[in-house]
Amino acid sequence: MTLDLAGKNCHERDMLIYKIFRPEEWQSLIDHGQTQGAPIDVKDGYIHFSTSEQVRETAAKHFANAGDLILVACDSDAMKPDMKWEVSRGGALFPHLYRLMQMDDVIWHKPLSQGDAGHIFPDDMT
Repeated sequence: MTLDLAGKNCHERDMLIYKIFRPEEWQSLIDHGQTQGAPIDVKDGYIHFSTSEQVRETAAKHFANAGDLILVACDSDAMKPDMKWEVSRGGALFPHLYRLMQMDDVIWHKPLSQGDAGHIFPDDMT
C-alpha cells in the first residue's frame, strides 16, 4: 500500500471504504445498477463514504435509530478518478465520490444489525 500524503491528514490508498445504506437504498442500487446515494448525498452533490476508522461514528451520528442497515465495502483506488478526500467531521479526511455509485464498485456487502448499544459491525473490517 502507498500513503497519500495530500492534505492535513494522511490516509492509505488502495483500501476499502464503506457506505451505509438503508434497505430501500440498497435495493434501489441492486435494481438499477447505480445510485445517486441517500438523500443527503443527492443534496450535497457527492456520495459520502467512510474509512474503517470513521464508519462506526458515521453510523452513530447519522443512523442511530434507523434500524437494520446494509454495510457496503468499495475499493477507493478503483474509484480514484472520481474520488476526492475532503476535510469533514473533526478535520478528518473523508472519501467523497463525485459520480453515480455503480453496483460494480461493490466489493462486498453485509447486514448491519441494530443492537441495544448501536449497530453491530463485522469483525473482519479493514
